[in-house]
Amino acid sequence: MKMRSWLFAPGDSERKMQKAVEGAADVVIFDLEDAVATDNKPAARELIRSFLDANPAARSRIFVRVNPLDGPYTLQDLAAIMPGRPGGIMLPKAYGRQDVEALDKYLSALEVANGIDCGSTPVIVLLTEVAECMFHAGDFKGAPRLVALTWGAEDLADSIGAQSNRNPDGSFAFTYELARSLCLLGAATAGVPAIETIQADFRDSDGLKARAEGVRRAGFRGMLAIHPAQVEVINEAFTPAEDEIAHAREIVDLFEANPGAGTIGWKGGMLDRPHLSRARQLLSQVDWD
Repeated sequence: MKMRSWLFAPGDSERKMQKAVEGAADVVIFDLEDAVATDNKPAARELIRSFLDANPAARSRIFVRVNPLDGPYTLQDLAAIMPGRPGGIMLPKAYGRQDVEALDKYLSALEVANGIDCGSTPVIVLLTEVAECMFHAGDFKGAPRLVALTWGAEDLADSIGAQSNRNPDGSFAFTYELARSLCLLGAATAGVPAIETIQADFRDSDGLKARAEGVRRAGFRGMLAIHPAQVEVINEAFTPAEDEIAHAREIVDLFEANPGAGTIGWKGGMLDRPHLSRARQLLSQVDWD
């Protein structure tokens, strides 16, 4: 499954959900949390369920962001949408691994009740929206259903009482860069892709391109989007270029031709096993389909 672009669509807008699904996003996230006012949540649940029922071919790429487990709405969300067999669940405001394990139990019961293969509904976790989870980013190895980790800066600022999450030049302040790094390290520890958080200014395509390319070089494998206009930029940024692919294949072929070698001279320099590992990781991104 490709995980380059994850496009949010509010769960109370059938038009926006339809537009999101018709676009090029690898994953579409129907939102029941921040994008939906409290009074609209019941109607949004039913709208998402109806959409899933009416679009079975699209279900595999539709995740639903439910409300956080420390609030009163999560079970209502899950009970309403799981009969529609969504492709996955996004868990916001996680406090730690225990939230993923609790969600796993809820999902298992609902899968059995609805004739869905038990354990088949994957989960992506938003892991830095509350301060406490910053201390548990490395605890998700082997967590049930986990397929990716992502992070957030806006709710984290609220969690710690910050007036802003930005430096005067517009870059993320230290605490939020730390959150990004912990997400990346936590994902690597868990063996799942790290997904970059949103860029709020959807009109700044150049800034989005530069940021997406930068975080991909750092190790991220995809990025959240809030507007369809961001999707193509993200997809391109997280798709390895032809010269990168050729370079990686050359390294893999070289080591396969010399299976006992720990280091190999190449183009005036030396290659070792970490170079081979990085080459294989890049090629795995090409083989997502």
